[in-house]
Amino acid sequence: MREQMSSFDIARMVRDIDAVSGARCKKMYQPHYEQVVLRLNLKGQPNCDLVIVRGKRAYFSRRERPMPLNPPPFAMLLRKHLSNARLLSAKQVGFDRIIVLEFDTKNGRRDLVIEMFRNGNVILLDEGGTIIQPLTHVKYETRTIKRGEIYVAPPPPMDPRLWSESDLLEVLCESEKDLVNTLAGRMSLGSAHAQALCEKANLDPNMPAKSVTDAKDLHLAFQNIVSQITHDGAVAVMKKAIQLSADPQELDAQMEQYCVEVGPVTLSNVKDTIVFESLSQAIDAWKGGYDASALARREAEKLAEITAPGQRDSEGERLARREGQQVAAVEKLTEKGREKQEIGKLIQENWTHVETLIRQVTESVEENGWDDTRKAIKSINWIESADPSARTIRARLPDDKGDPGQIVELYLDETVHQNAQRYFNKGRKDKQRAEGAKNALEETLRKQKKVEKKRAKDEAAGRVSISKRTKKFWFEASRWTMLSSGQLLIGGRDARGNDRIVKKHLSASDLYFHADLHGAPSCSLKLKDGFEIDEYPNPNIPEGVPSYKITQSLDNDDHSETVLKEAAQMAVCWSRAWASGGSGATAFHAEKGQVSKTTESGESLGRGGFVVRGTRHWYKDIEMNLTLGMIAINGIPLPLIGTHSVVSSICQRWVKLTPGNQKKEVVATRISKATGLLQDDVLSALPPGTISIGEDLGIFS
Repeated sequence: MREQMSSFDIARMVRDIDAVSGARCKKMYQPHYEQVVLRLNLKGQPNCDLVIVRGKRAYFSRRERPMPLNPPPFAMLLRKHLSNARLLSAKQVGFDRIIVLEFDTKNGRRDLVIEMFRNGNVILLDEGGTIIQPLTHVKYETRTIKRGEIYVAPPPPMDPRLWSESDLLEVLCESEKDLVNTLAGRMSLGSAHAQALCEKANLDPNMPAKSVTDAKDLHLAFQNIVSQITHDGAVAVMKKAIQLSADPQELDAQMEQYCVEVGPVTLSNVKDTIVFESLSQAIDAWKGGYDASALARREAEKLAEITAPGQRDSEGERLARREGQQVAAVEKLTEKGREKQEIGKLIQENWTHVETLIRQVTESVEENGWDDTRKAIKSINWIESADPSARTIRARLPDDKGDPGQIVELYLDETVHQNAQRYFNKGRKDKQRAEGAKNALEETLRKQKKVEKKRAKDEAAGRVSISKRTKKFWFEASRWTMLSSGQLLIGGRDARGNDRIVKKHLSASDLYFHADLHGAPSCSLKLKDGFEIDEYPNPNIPEGVPSYKITQSLDNDDHSETVLKEAAQMAVCWSRAWASGGSGATAFHAEKGQVSKTTESGESLGRGGFVVRGTRHWYKDIEMNLTLGMIAINGIPLPLIGTHSVVSSICQRWVKLTPGNQKKEVVATRISKATGLLQDDVLSALPPGTISIGEDLGIFS
């Protein structure tokens, strides 16, 4: 396997998938439009992901991979049909690059068809073989992949595993390619395994395939490879021998740089190889890091690569695309104009020939009619066809040898000169259009220089480029921050938000924080939810902006004392204590079980209000200051507001904020212009009330 799995790779992978029959399909994800992930619950083992990269590969992996907070429609449909489904079997369709996973669901049998040829597809079928939904709708010459259609597999290819020695020899004799390429393609071996086959048979891999007269040794070597499909183990072919790093990130980089291909068969002729216990392990070591970053890549693709992350088409991208179209248009129109004027010259140079054809066809039409004339034309090499409605013929002009050559359209009611002039006029118009396209191209290039100049200026000033996002992270509906442990703290923005925090986002392991002030936000300190360093950051994020990704599996057993104090400070700063400008505010935290909507008899609570019973843990004399820094979450630049110790340790650029006399809208505008962050994002991060800007490190300076 290089970029795509071969039929041999799929045969081994199907065997490995079938070995876990009985596993439950717990969740389905689609972190990227090209990737579907089935999370399988294996009895007595940790969960395992079946990663399907359409058209390329399918393999098992236990890597941690971020998933989208809002599943795409195809993932939602898979969840509807396959949640908690039991995997019954996996099979390969003939020797084609098609895997069929059979599931037993609450609604009956469901098949998931994974096509690995061309651009690939993932197709969900009902028990009758009707397509419930494909990942991509496709129409081929002999079949249609569309919802509601009966799934039909493509015509099966020849299965080389069943070839006899004479069958193999026949395939070689019919090939126009060299031996190694014939074996790699027709037998689905891949280049490295085809080379190994040639070496075992003592044949020159570069010799013409048709020159092979005895295929006995090749056939025996091939059968030996086939027998290894049922064994365990796999091999990675490397560019050179290397010492693999124990660090996962460095190992991914090594495999990406030095690995050429992986396969299920041991290669004795290749020195620089690495042996793995399974084909999945080999693929995961080579491509797993790239595939695990699918969500970040998808987010990066949504971001503008040049000027506007978060926007699907930036001005720079639009101009670059327009430039390509205009360059192609100039070349095409110039060439068309040249060709048409050349045809006009040819008509003039072959004046007698053209005049004779026009006269003969015109006389035939007048004497015999169009039907008989068109029948007669079929036997004439100089005339391709005739159009009675337009009174034209498609004729050929003589080439340099006097044989039928260039095809031209001739009007029977026009003279030779008029027919030639018509081509001259068309060519002139195309050249004029080419000049117009050149002028438009020059304007596009001028705009590109202007955009590039602005981009360079923003980059030099450390500004990120981002446009308004259509979707936000779930925690952005609330006030949020990251604490020193990476834990997430969220707080309500209003009474409705307070209700949502307690009802939806306060679990048994979380803690409830509240400032000792009426109307203060209810806050939830998450134990497992938070952020960790993104090993595969968005390449469009400028230097100096740290990249983190969302996680739901932080390695925390309890909340540290430092984190508790940080959370208490945030709960106070998010309250109206900030607007009062005072210091020495107080906050407390409590367990989830202490927080309730139930009141004493005769009492009532309004929206956003809660009763806290039992012992509270108090925090007094809390400082009234915050720090705002720049950070990227899942590839999206965002402002991070938090305690000074946390933000200054995470962010290379930050500014300290205290209660003051500047309107926060004014401060948000200043920060937005200085950093490139969205003003709305900055405004929603700032504390309530007026602000004073304090110590600055790289935000304004």
